[in-house]
Amino acid sequence: MLTVKSKIIALSATALALGLATPAMAGKADRAREAISAAEAKLQSADQAGAAQMLTAEQASAREELNHAKEALASGHKDDAIASANHASAMAEANLGEVQHRKQAMNNARVQAAHEQAAAANAQAQDAQAQVADANARAEQANNAAASASADANAARQAAAATAAAAADQQAKQQEVAVTTTTTSPRRKVVHTKVVRKAPAHNSANVATSTTTTTVRTQ
Repeated sequence: MLTVKSKIIALSATALALGLATPAMAGKADRAREAISAAEAKLQSADQAGAAQMLTAEQASAREELNHAKEALASGHKDDAIASANHASAMAEANLGEVQHRKQAMNNARVQAAHEQAAAANAQAQDAQAQVADANARAEQANNAAASASADANAARQAAAATAAAAADQQAKQQEVAVTTTTTSPRRKVVHTKVVRKAPAHNSANVATSTTTTTVRTQ
């Protein structure tokens, strides 16, 4: 039979055990609430990053796990609540990382496309410059050809003029020689014509007659 002293000791031990267990149980509840708050914050961050649109199913699964943690805490299953909250946090972090990875990939693709467009524009500009240089070269060749043709034409005109002048001079010399030959001939005929008129004779016909005398002298 327990004495009064023994009862007091037993009651003291029970009270001590209950006092020690209460802070431990209270600590798990706090840990569960902290885990749930952390999971909620991570899910919100993932939503703000675009996971709600890009990873709709994955975010829904993470929220379902978070709701299970809240239900477990409400029903007193603190360990289950902590585990579910931690799982929800891990899922939210994974979704956030995937969203960031996809955004980075899209940014890289846009940058690559911009580089390709810039390279294509530079290639077109270089091709246009080459075409302009080629056109300038052809224009210069055409100008040189025109200048050469003009020079050839001038030379041809000058040559034609010189030829015409030489021909005219030669013709003039030939005419001068011909005139000199004619005027210096050693024999020349001089013809004198003398007209002698006779008085009309008194005859029945009454016809007037005239006599022309021509003298030719050779020198």
